[in-house]
Amino acid sequence: MSPTAVLERRAAATPSNRLNFSAGPGALPEEVLQAAQAAVVALPQTGLSVLGMSHRSAWFVDLLAEAEQLVRQLLDVPQTHRILFLQGGSSLQFSMIPMNFAPTGTAAPEYLRSGYWSAKSIEEARCVRPLRTAWDGAAGGYRALPADGGFAVDPRAPYLHYVSNETVEGLQFAEPPRPAYEPPSTWIADMSSDFLSRAVDFERHGMVYAHAQKNLGPAGVTVSVVDERLLERVPDGLPPMLDFRTHVKHRSNYNTPPVFGIYVLVLVARWLRDTIGGVEAMARINRAKAERVYGTLDAMPQLVEMHAARACRSTMNASFRFRDPRLQESFLAEAAAAGFSGLAGHRSLGGLRISLYNAVTESAVAELCALLQQFAATHG
Repeated sequence: MSPTAVLERRAAATPSNRLNFSAGPGALPEEVLQAAQAAVVALPQTGLSVLGMSHRSAWFVDLLAEAEQLVRQLLDVPQTHRILFLQGGSSLQFSMIPMNFAPTGTAAPEYLRSGYWSAKSIEEARCVRPLRTAWDGAAGGYRALPADGGFAVDPRAPYLHYVSNETVEGLQFAEPPRPAYEPPSTWIADMSSDFLSRAVDFERHGMVYAHAQKNLGPAGVTVSVVDERLLERVPDGLPPMLDFRTHVKHRSNYNTPPVFGIYVLVLVARWLRDTIGGVEAMARINRAKAERVYGTLDAMPQLVEMHAARACRSTMNASFRFRDPRLQESFLAEAAAAGFSGLAGHRSLGGLRISLYNAVTESAVAELCALLQQFAATHG
């Protein structure tokens, strides 16, 4: 192969930010990437690199206030709920939540196990205190979600925890789950992979939380929206870093926060507000992207098997596999040669996964669907 051919082949296989379908960290909008790139050298407001800005500076205090205001505005968060910017990802929240909101002496908290990440949340919460699994989809391979009234919850339970969107299996609750009998005192939802992709019903949620690396920005920031009434349950004597009240008191600036991550989160929130037109507009775009992907995959049933039951399909992640396992690597190789990335399925499930987070454009989805159709015509 000639040197020119080698260079052309490498160029063809170079991934494109525009064609990044990774499940996380996920794609970021092009204008956000450009602004972040400039800020690494010098912020226009300060002349200093964002990487060297003090978290005690007036600039960062103002940035935190803007971040809170943007999240509150975009999701219409009521004043009864505090907005926090934390570290440790959702994984740290898994243990902080029972530690703070289900202290010893209360009834066991209730959990729904609907996929890989809700199973992880249960595993870590059990390190803190006993809990009860109100519904478990493991026996069915995590292909469906509980129907309304399909599980019972102890009305004394301090909370019911669920994952709104299972990124691995491609399952998403269209509405908060409804138990058969009296609901628990509050719902707590891990919304890591669909936060800011659609509206949130805060009347039914005492807390929602999400790490940033799906729809909000780079890894390193976790947004937690907590009802003030939950904070009244927190027992004294917790380590300050693990006590939600500490972070409320210090306005998310108790220790050194991830300054760069919060800056990019603000850039993403501005993009969502100014370029997209808000969360409702984003939700319409996301539904259109998902309908196009599922329509393309459903048109090739002899070639492709979907993982999630149709009624539970996610607008954020479509998990599937080729019925002939040999086609998996063939498709991934063709996709990589065309500049696509992030299409391999999770290690626990295999297959393929198309992630459709906010920054994935409709034109990128159209190109991927065209590639799938071309591949099906060749191999189907």
